[in-house]
Amino acid sequence: MVTLDTTPIQEWIESLPKNQAFETLEKLKRFNEVLFTDPEPEVGQTPKEVIWTKNKAKLYRYQPYKEKTNKVPILIIYALINRPYILDLYPGNSFIEYLTDCGHDVYLLDWGTAGYEDRHLKLEDYIVDYIPRAAKKVLKTSGAKEITMFGYCMGGTMTAIFTALYQKKLPIRNLILLTSPIDFEDAGLYTKWLDKRYFKLDNIVETLGNVPSDFIDFGNKLLNPLSNTVGVYVNIASNIDNEDKVLNWKLMQKWLNDGVPFPGEAYRQWIRDFYQENKLINDELVIRGERVLLSNITANLLNIVATRDNIVLPQQIEPLNDKVSSKNKTLHVVNAGHVSVITGKRAVAERYPYIEQWITENSK
Repeated sequence: MVTLDTTPIQEWIESLPKNQAFETLEKLKRFNEVLFTDPEPEVGQTPKEVIWTKNKAKLYRYQPYKEKTNKVPILIIYALINRPYILDLYPGNSFIEYLTDCGHDVYLLDWGTAGYEDRHLKLEDYIVDYIPRAAKKVLKTSGAKEITMFGYCMGGTMTAIFTALYQKKLPIRNLILLTSPIDFEDAGLYTKWLDKRYFKLDNIVETLGNVPSDFIDFGNKLLNPLSNTVGVYVNIASNIDNEDKVLNWKLMQKWLNDGVPFPGEAYRQWIRDFYQENKLINDELVIRGERVLLSNITANLLNIVATRDNIVLPQQIEPLNDKVSSKNKTLHVVNAGHVSVITGKRAVAERYPYIEQWITENSK
């Protein structure tokens, strides 16, 4: 049994002025409640229905009974890690809710949670076997003649590849990419950590099968270890009497700690073909026997860079605009991080309206 001597804390509290001591105790009590007893906030509350499934994946249509004033539907593709409800985090702080309230017909392909039996799935399986079928289902359900593709992070990379392969096969009108890496020549610390001379990629995949979410999350936290560990609790302790900030903190911690396994072969392909060999930007990536040429992309392009993003650096995103053949292409730079680019007060006030307006103007 561990015994904690609380005498120093008690003496410190007793030394405080009476009012301040009471406030300190109340804050300590609230801090304890937030960490240990408060219920988790409910996420992903925008009404939706499943319209198609394949293996673990589900295709959702949001607010299906709400009037749709924009005729071009939006299909959102998220990464194979973490869960996509970051895009529908909480009422009033939801990108999907915002778009549907503006009259857009929004769909999201949720990859689900990979099991051990999915360890052999490759990136090309998701790009060729899932995304095209989901896009066709969106077109059929909506009755639309064209589609807007929206990809976030790794999901954006997959969406760019899909668009390059299917631009002439499917009516892709718009392509929106949010902090999506394309050029891996300089990926910051990841370039050093994943150097093929030292990073035993094959050993990891063959030993683990699927790569656990904690494995990936630990690497992300090492990018800024103090801020991502101790800093998280310092932040909430400093704002414990602000219920709005407490709620946002709980929402983010729920999402950050709710990761999913990365299918082993997809992880192997992601690290080797992208981080280690940088095939995509150099026109060397081959998917099911077909070379991926980003120059095949002619859709209207909105490519968004977050300057404070330490997971996907600006130099990994910007080169895409020079590779595509799109006549209408925009590189939009915002002062945000990898997650704050799409959630939080500034995202709601600035990024949501900008993206929605761009979609509306380019869907007429």
